[in-house]
Formats: sequence, C-alpha cells, structure tokens
Amino acid sequence: MIPNSKILLAALCMLIHFGAFGQRKSLFNGKDLTGWTIHGTEKWYVENGELVCESGPDKQYGYLSTNETYKDFELTVHFKQEADGNSGVFIRSDIEGVKISGWQVEVAPPAHNTGGIYESYGRGWLIQPEPEKDKYLKVGEWNTMKIRAVGNEVTTWLNGKKMVHLSDEKIGAAKGFIALQIHDGGGIKVRWKDLTIKEL
Repeated sequence: MIPNSKILLAALCMLIHFGAFGQRKSLFNGKDLTGWTIHGTEKWYVENGELVCESGPDKQYGYLSTNETYKDFELTVHFKQEADGNSGVFIRSDIEGVKISGWQVEVAPPAHNTGGIYESYGRGWLIQPEPEKDKYLKVGEWNTMKIRAVGNEVTTWLNGKKMVHLSDEKIGAAKGFIALQIHDGGGIKVRWKDLTIKEL
C-alpha cells in the first residue's frame, strides 16, 4: 500500500504537469515586446494593442522571436496584411544574425501559398496548399492561423480550414523558438494580435 504522502506527491506532480502543458497562454501582452527578441533592422512595434511588422530602410529580412523555445504545441495567431504582406510564422527554429534555420508557415499575398510549410536554408518548400484553398485568405482583413506541431506531424489551418498536413522526421527532431518574419524587398506591413500557445 502506498503511503498517503506518496499519493499526495504523485497528485501534485500531475497537477503541475497538466498545469504547465494543458493551459493556453498569451505570447504577446498587447503593450510592448516583452518576451520577444528583434533580429535585423526592420521595424517591430506595438500600435493600438496590435503587434506590427514593417519594412525598414534596409529592406532586408527581419525576425521577431520568442525568448522561450517550444517543441509540441498548438499555436494560434491573428494577422492582417497591409501593403505587400509577405511574412510568415517560424516554428522550432534557431537564428544566427538574421540567418534563420527552421520551418516557416507562410503568410503571403494571394496565390503565394499561405499556410504552406517552407524550410529556411534547407530543402525549400516541403508542402504547399492546393491552389483552390487560396480562397480562404481574407485580403486586407483579419485572418486566423492555427499551427499544431506534435512530434513529426505539423498541421496548419487558415480561418478554420485545413491547409496542409506534413509528417517529417527532421522537423520532429527539432525544438526552438517561434518567430514572425519580414521578407526582404521592402513595402511590407503586417499586423498581428491574439498570439496564444498551448504546449502539448
């Protein structure tokens, strides 16, 4: 028979475990960039409770990464594209300077594979949505992107519609930060809000 103290300890451990991994938490406080790190010279700022990324004078790649790293999770973000809008959400990633290694879920203008998965400085496009799914993107309006990464499996949804599902051992072996991207070329502005994550 297990002593009461051991039962209580086991119960406490379970509560801690599920409390840490079963709760959804916000990645953006709506006030400032606490919990994030800027990479590059492009613009990242908060306006009206929204996180804004905008091309700077250098017109190069720029990234805003979480200070924490994540492995298995369900991430939800809301975005609205202004100007060109070419951006993306990196998962399980790492960076040196502005050279990022990891996997990007694309956020782009129409007909440019929003919701697809691209491996930066690696194999390139791993999977793209079927062309007919492009209709789910709301240009100039708020969109909801959900990304679920568990082991080798990554699934993306746009406005409640499944975009792609990928099984990949290289992704499965990785752990890293989440990052938002500004693509090079200039003329880019994307707004973000309600960035939340639930570890699985």
